Amino acid sequence: MEKKPAMLLILYATQTGNALDAAERIGRDAERRGCAASVSSIDDFDASSLPHRDTVIFVVSTTGQGDTPDSMKLFWKYLLQRNIAKNWLEGVHYAVFGLGDSGYQKYNFVAKKLDRRISDLGATAIVERGLGDDQHPSGYEGALDPWMSSLWIMLYQINPKFFPNGPDFVISDTTLIDRPKFQITYLETDKVDLQSSSATGLDRVQMQTGRARSMSPGKVSHIKNIPDCFLKMIKNQPLSRTGCGKDVRHFELEFVSATIQYGVGDVLEVLPGQDPSAVDAFLQRCNLNPESLIIVHPIGIESHHRDAEGNDSKVPIKLKTFVELTMDIASASPRRYFFEVMSVFATAEHEKERLQYFASPEGRDDLYQYNQKERRTVLEVLEDFPSVQMPFEWLVQLVPPLKTRAFSISSSPSAHPNQVHLTVNVVSWTTPFKRKRTGLCSTWLAGLDPQDGVYIPAWFRKGSLPSPPASIPLVLVGPGTGCAPFRGFVEERATQDMSGAAAPIMLFFGCRNEENDFLYKDFWLSHAQNAGPLSIARGGGFFVAFSRDQPQKVYVQHKMREQSERVWDLILEGASIYVAGSSTKMPSDVMSALEEIISKEAGVSRETAVLQLRRLEKDGRYHVEAWS
Repeated sequence: MEKKPAMLLILYATQTGNALDAAERIGRDAERRGCAASVSSIDDFDASSLPHRDTVIFVVSTTGQGDTPDSMKLFWKYLLQRNIAKNWLEGVHYAVFGLGDSGYQKYNFVAKKLDRRISDLGATAIVERGLGDDQHPSGYEGALDPWMSSLWIMLYQINPKFFPNGPDFVISDTTLIDRPKFQITYLETDKVDLQSSSATGLDRVQMQTGRARSMSPGKVSHIKNIPDCFLKMIKNQPLSRTGCGKDVRHFELEFVSATIQYGVGDVLEVLPGQDPSAVDAFLQRCNLNPESLIIVHPIGIESHHRDAEGNDSKVPIKLKTFVELTMDIASASPRRYFFEVMSVFATAEHEKERLQYFASPEGRDDLYQYNQKERRTVLEVLEDFPSVQMPFEWLVQLVPPLKTRAFSISSSPSAHPNQVHLTVNVVSWTTPFKRKRTGLCSTWLAGLDPQDGVYIPAWFRKGSLPSPPASIPLVLVGPGTGCAPFRGFVEERATQDMSGAAAPIMLFFGCRNEENDFLYKDFWLSHAQNAGPLSIARGGGFFVAFSRDQPQKVYVQHKMREQSERVWDLILEGASIYVAGSSTKMPSDVMSALEEIISKEAGVSRETAVLQLRRLEKDGRYHVEAWS
């Protein structure tokens, strides 16, 4: 048998980058204690070699409604093979740390099921699994710090060779901070044959986007570098009443490059633009030349290669363009390691001391108050510590990547062949210290003028709401912007009606006030009349809960209970149930209402109703898409 490597292997599965951050943090902490560590994405690891590893740490996030990250799907499928022996991982020591959000029903579901499966296959847990929670006052780090302390103690007891000087010995010399992982090659303008110099308009934007994102260290596995297509906004329409405290928009976007075939229930991912004044301020603060031509590539990897999509990494890009398309400098908050590296480059002693404190376990809560709770941006942090001059290599590595934002599509391609529609809440809030904050992508979209013809990079993907066949009745629950995908469902049914009557739809919508935020009022009411897909005459129905229009608050679950018999009749006819909207309480309140309805109408116990609802879920007749 192959000899097991004497190294701590850390495997991460991430959807947005948080699990990667946590994995790298564990790896750095291990190396500072004298323990060799290797950090890898789980999709780069050969699952069949797992029994030949001595010690493995898994860091995994949970996405959506208990879903595994895309990068983990093949690994998980391999572990579920029936022909794997129960003692397959005997002799392997492991630990699991999960990242999740307790606002969701299936909190840290992936970490829990991975822990169980690895244990069932004969591996020995080093410590009890750790569960990081976005709702914790310090985010996932609130659980990660104590979990790591226990991990090192128990790992030392299992094999003292991991820590030659003991688990409490820490190399504190700041010179041992890793060198940056990325190298920047600067080229002289007159010696460069720029491929995009002759390209104009859409071609130029497409080349720059693909090139910049192929160089970015923050690539997420399920997103390709080159967008599926580019869109232009043709309509920017407010749906909520001006001054009501909400700003909900209806956006109509038109394909300007290849038309992508999408289905109702699909998701559109948009790469937002950044405020030009913020980009300029960042470049000035960091003493960067916006016109510099650069190539970014990982240390130790030859800079001249093509990625999987054919982007030539030897072709340079303007530094300013790279920042604009890949580095989130004025929206996302930096990680703790950013403050640690900043402390090395601080020349003012009081700044250095404060940064070192923020990077320490003792300063974790104060850092959270200063950074995450206030949602301070990279630019704001750099401006608060003016003596720090970080090399661009470090900024490329540590500035949070500019991420795409996902939106449920609110149109049917049958009704709008060359378009895709979105229903977007323009996000804004006030921090504890009264700073006004806005959502990067929603604010950017809301500020676009259709006359300007801005190219919008976009990717399409399947969401949690599969497109239903025309013959299946539907029970849809979508309060607020949760109604977005169901606008597409209703449009699709209306189109299907032209070639024969499709099955009915029962829709429960909710908002605060009829006058302020009754989204798509005329659309719903028109399809609830004249034997439309939402009409009671067809066996469907449209029911609205206005939560603030009367002294007693009324929500969608109350309207569902009022229509208990109708809901049950549709379920008996084979209806599928779809729920979309806020992840806080709504999905669990809706599920509770459905349990009540089944118990009452079928004359069974609540426990039996719960089992029947689980059966619907297992049979693919119960779907939830929720967001925080």
